[in-house]
Amino acid sequence: MKYELLIGLRYTRSKRRAGSGNRFISFISMVSMFGIALGVAALIVVLSVMNGFQEELRTRILGVASHIQLTGIDDQLANWQQLADGVMKHPQVRAAAPFVNEQGMLAFDSQVRGAVIRGILPEAEDKVADFARHMKSGRLDALRPGEFGIVLGAELARALRVMTGEKLTLIAPQGLVTPAAIVPRLKQFTVVGIFEAGMFEFDSGLALIHLADAQVLYRLGENVSGVRLKVDDLFAAPRISRELGPYVPTEVYVSDWTKSHANFFRAVAIEKNMMFIILSLIVAVAAFNIVSTLVMAVRDKRADIAILRTLGASPRSVMTIFIIQGLIIGLVGLALGVIGGFVLASNLDVVIPAIEKLSGTTLWSKEVYYISELPSKVLPSDVVSIVSIAFVLTLISTLYPSWRASRINPAEALRYE
Repeated sequence: MKYELLIGLRYTRSKRRAGSGNRFISFISMVSMFGIALGVAALIVVLSVMNGFQEELRTRILGVASHIQLTGIDDQLANWQQLADGVMKHPQVRAAAPFVNEQGMLAFDSQVRGAVIRGILPEAEDKVADFARHMKSGRLDALRPGEFGIVLGAELARALRVMTGEKLTLIAPQGLVTPAAIVPRLKQFTVVGIFEAGMFEFDSGLALIHLADAQVLYRLGENVSGVRLKVDDLFAAPRISRELGPYVPTEVYVSDWTKSHANFFRAVAIEKNMMFIILSLIVAVAAFNIVSTLVMAVRDKRADIAILRTLGASPRSVMTIFIIQGLIIGLVGLALGVIGGFVLASNLDVVIPAIEKLSGTTLWSKEVYYISELPSKVLPSDVVSIVSIAFVLTLISTLYPSWRASRINPAEALRYE
């Protein structure tokens, strides 16, 4: 073992001589160590929760939306089956389902609400979306051609005050032209199910009907609005959408989920980055506390430094000794922070209820957020970034005090010893 490392370790773990100054140095060292641990743990927990929210948001959106969507230029697509068979030749496309996307007005008693009316084939839709998993009542396969059944979002059903089994009226925006006036087209539908995806946008404004009923109601003939695709890896959707060029005609528009819901994920990403920057300041403050620790340690060890210099130690070696001492303080705090952060992030389902019980307050309401527990996901890339930044800040904070130690003149230091 090099003597610089040996002395640095000895200074870190040696018992302090009696005296208020030495005890104060030890106290500042402990504060710096636990400050780094707290900052690192806070960063890991917060970023893990942000990752959990991002994954939960993505799951909820893609449980109703699609990975890739093919639509016609005029929102009408002919020969959809031929198009679906063509894109299914791509090795990473798992399923395809046609859909009709139109606007409509739903009326029940005195309640009226606008909604997006989506015509689907239940057996095909179940392969590209998770409506069946989000059904609160009824069944998605209860949508049958010619029976004019409808499945509503939970918030939409609540606003209309309608329940499964009741009948409501769907008013299509395309009217019938008569000699007297333009008469809106009305059709009575039976509510056969209610879903709750946990996304207000869909729960409050989406209604599902059978594809054949939508084609009849909106006079589309055999046409559809587009085809929804599910791929093996949702993160590869942008690349796959570009690779579908040879499989689709030029008049078909291809878009993926990163474009259709870019604002949601951009907002979460920006919030995560800002939280990372803000919480990194905690680590920075704790790391720079090491500066005061080492400055006082250097003053306390002036005689030792002078003796080392007279024995032949170079200024670089003296500097290395105090860098090692500061790094040990930082690395111990870093290790405690990583362990503590990982334990907290992995056990939030236990920690949050315990805090709520002790404080008598509700920190997380599943009635408000539609999530039973606080989501958390620890990503190795986040941990590596946190550890790297904390280590660099710790290293930087040791440089100035160590340089000052290397500049001590042995004759001046030993004059009054």
